[in-house]
Amino acid sequence: MADIRNHTREMLPEPTLRRLPWYLAYVNMLNARNVEFVSSTQIAKDLNVDASQIAKDLSCLNIKGKTRIGYEVKMLEQVLQDFLGFKEVHNAILIGVGSLGGALIQDSGLSRYGLNIVAGFDVNPTIIGTKICGIPIYNIADLEYKRKALKAEIAIIAVPVDQAQSVADLTVANGIKALWNFTPSRIKLSDNIVVQNTSIYSHLAVMYNRLDIQKQQSK
Repeated sequence: MADIRNHTREMLPEPTLRRLPWYLAYVNMLNARNVEFVSSTQIAKDLNVDASQIAKDLSCLNIKGKTRIGYEVKMLEQVLQDFLGFKEVHNAILIGVGSLGGALIQDSGLSRYGLNIVAGFDVNPTIIGTKICGIPIYNIADLEYKRKALKAEIAIIAVPVDQAQSVADLTVANGIKALWNFTPSRIKLSDNIVVQNTSIYSHLAVMYNRLDIQKQQSK
């Protein structure tokens, strides 16, 4: 399975990758209810995703449903878990321990998906040297030698927007291979660094826009 998994990861388009956690959360729920089989039609109905798209996504992982029976829930859950890597431990550091950064450290749900935040870094002297949920907060000036000891390859960026690029450059210079960027800034780095942008403000903009359109249509 490992060879298939590694090959498939290279081939999967990003929209498919984004849908796979939906399927995993869904089959987790089914398994908890002792449901043995589920059809793509039922998944489509419950997740509001086209059934043909679900079948196509799962076929990318060499998962095939049985005629008139559907997918075996336990098998589907196991393959999705293995492929997505949520059961593996990925050490991460968090840069910027303000309100958002502090909330991310306290979010125990992240660890259930393999993200192990091992330390926070900041410039605020009032929080440097403290701990949040047992996670130590260090001075950003100590990043170089602390990062090596922590064995972290991922950095979560939750700093003010005007500091995002410089902080990203600093983390990469100190061995970070992937960034989860929570700022509205679009960070520019070399192609060998993985960057995942999660802008809360962008999602708010879309939500507000759609809400305004609905209000206009209902008048």
